[in-house]
Amino acid sequence: MSEKPEWKLDILNASFLCGTPILAVIGAYWYTVNFGISLIEIGILFLMYIASGLSITAGYHRLFSHRSHSASWPLRLFYAVFGAAAFQNSAIKWCSDHRRHHLKTDTEEDPYTIMRGFFWAHMGWVMISEKEQQIEHVKDLQADPILVWQDKHIFKIGAFAGIIFPGLIGLLLIGGFSGFLGGLIWGGLVRLVIVHHGTFLINSGAHYWGKQNYSTKNTSRDSPILSLLTFGEGYHNFHHTFQSDYRNGHRWYHWDPTKWWIKIFSFIKITKNLNKVPNWSIENAKMKTSYEHKENSLNQNVKEQYNERLKNCTRQIRNLLKELKKKRIEYKDAKKNRKILLKETWRQKRIDMKMKIREVKSNIAIVRLEFRILIKEMKKQNNAISA
Repeated sequence: MSEKPEWKLDILNASFLCGTPILAVIGAYWYTVNFGISLIEIGILFLMYIASGLSITAGYHRLFSHRSHSASWPLRLFYAVFGAAAFQNSAIKWCSDHRRHHLKTDTEEDPYTIMRGFFWAHMGWVMISEKEQQIEHVKDLQADPILVWQDKHIFKIGAFAGIIFPGLIGLLLIGGFSGFLGGLIWGGLVRLVIVHHGTFLINSGAHYWGKQNYSTKNTSRDSPILSLLTFGEGYHNFHHTFQSDYRNGHRWYHWDPTKWWIKIFSFIKITKNLNKVPNWSIENAKMKTSYEHKENSLNQNVKEQYNERLKNCTRQIRNLLKELKKKRIEYKDAKKNRKILLKETWRQKRIDMKMKIREVKSNIAIVRLEFRILIKEMKKQNNAISA
């Protein structure tokens, strides 16, 4: 038996995390009773929520922690300033914890492991000190002068950007001391609590609720509902499986404002080198995970037969998706060069290329159908064993 580490309450962090929601509720009530509330206060809240929330998800998380893309210095500076406004420590320290979380997921060395309970993963780990904080695996970030500056002045930057700045916006738009208080309370305190617990839900809720669509190797889960509250971070099983992808919701219809933010900036070259996991890797992982959910109750002889069918499906889908991508690139290049061909020649070539693309798509549909049949057969086998 291993000895449990000694711990003590971090008075500063515990007071801050418990005190800010109380101050936010009291402040919002007092301000509304005395001065009312208009679209301006709501607008300041929304503006600060977007700025600080995206600085955590797009900046601290996907850019700095996972290097899923690159960004020019003005955007990195924006993330550094408004990430500090979220009061979640400097980017260097935040990323050190987060990289350790991915390296040691669900173990005692995972700083916010769900294995120690929902509350611990949510905020208990911030309130309790068990050992001296280690800063590791962040040499790349310590070479960035913007992040070094932020780490050195984190509390000053956070106080200005997170509390004083929204107050100044209120002073400018509403006027007077009451306007300053309105911006401070709604854009500062209320916004801070919302961003805090939105981020905390990824450490807790996204390892507790939802489905494991891409991997069963750890407790991470996908939850579209959590994604609505966390700028798209709720597709957490996908993220743990494909950490270098700049998207968490990889489908176009997945609610992931962070990926859209990163993509939009790529059009004006502020973000570059957006990393995307190939479709065949995603589909392979999804097939294997669906299979794993069904295989546990099967006897060894039947399991070997199903394993061979699974390997056949994953091999085919990987090759066909690669071929589909190749055909699409060929068609795209041919369209660019169609002016040098005769009209009738291009027309026939286009028809032939589209037919080949449709043929590949048809074969993909057949493999997917074969896989669905495999899963249904396994389900029947499991039901028979249970009966």
